[in-house]
Amino acid sequence: MNEHYPEGPGEPIGDGTRAVRAGLPEVVKNEPPLPGPVFAAHFHLPGDVEGPYAYGRDTNPTWTLLERAIGELEAPGQDVHTVVFASGMAAIAAVLLSQARTGDTVVLPDDGYQALPLLREQLEAYGIHVRTAPTGADAQLEVLDGARMLWIETPSNPGLDVCDVRRLAEAAHAGGTLVAVDNTLATPLGQRPLELGADFSVASGTKGLTGHGDLLLGYVVCRDPELAARVRGWRKIVGAIPGPMEAWLAHRSLATIQLRAQRQWANAQAVAEALGDRREVSGVRYPGLTMDPSHKTAARQMRGFGSVVSFTLPGRAHAERFMAALRLVEDATSFGGVRSTAERRGRWGGDAVPEGFIRFSAGAEDTEDLVADVLRALDRALDPAGVDR
Repeated sequence: MNEHYPEGPGEPIGDGTRAVRAGLPEVVKNEPPLPGPVFAAHFHLPGDVEGPYAYGRDTNPTWTLLERAIGELEAPGQDVHTVVFASGMAAIAAVLLSQARTGDTVVLPDDGYQALPLLREQLEAYGIHVRTAPTGADAQLEVLDGARMLWIETPSNPGLDVCDVRRLAEAAHAGGTLVAVDNTLATPLGQRPLELGADFSVASGTKGLTGHGDLLLGYVVCRDPELAARVRGWRKIVGAIPGPMEAWLAHRSLATIQLRAQRQWANAQAVAEALGDRREVSGVRYPGLTMDPSHKTAARQMRGFGSVVSFTLPGRAHAERFMAALRLVEDATSFGGVRSTAERRGRWGGDAVPEGFIRFSAGAEDTEDLVADVLRALDRALDPAGVDR
């Protein structure tokens, strides 16, 4: 733990204060508050091998500050170990492949991120057994017996189901099973998996953590130094390291995460509520809606409900008319950015969703403008003759 705040030990610190100061180095006269990226493949190393920096695939001062900052957001006031990666999938793969061995069993959600089936194929190619179950209703409890690791994704992407992390973690640990939680949709401000009992908190920093759609990044946070050493060793072996510029941009972006998240969450809530009044819209999911099937569980463990809303329109053509009519919302496959994005998720073919399923990510626009744009696009999409932009 290495925090630099004006308050004394044990005094409360708000999320905004923590975010703008997370990971900053000690103040040095005439030096910038956040040093620029360090571009170095090697470092001066006379004599014996000692000190924190020797070779650029192992460590980098820019990573060090970012890792410290992420750890402070994921687990305030606790000693944790953070490892940053070149992408979210690099972080996910590192946890699973560094902890599981041939003959082990891993439990995955069957409604999670689209790339998980590809990872399942790789795990099975290594002789690792994989079981799956849905996120909702804590269904993974039924397939935990004897597993080496339980992988949780909550809220799930793109269906937005939520499971009880505490309950699952307690059951898993009782059987000697490690627990990892994909925290991408929630971000550290919306949910803190380590506080809920997880061994690993893993996320794509590409999304809401950095929020500008201009970099790829992933990270892993855990308390156990031995588990962290395995993850760090895997990063070294496969070389899945972030560039120093990406790491610096990510750290710079963390300062505004609370400001971005608060507006995004408010916008997502407003859009979700507005969708509920539309007869042509079905299957609206957002954990912040009191009528959502996951709301009670989400309210117990989440500090914010995220920026993503999902819903279904009556078929592919209707959904494509809606997408074409949007003016403030970009047609893109990512989420968590300051600019709202949406997509007809079925175009990828990898998710078990209807052809008219929309994954909508609320940005930081004015709430009234964003809701008006969505409602206008819905009105225009009702006309099968097409959409005039």
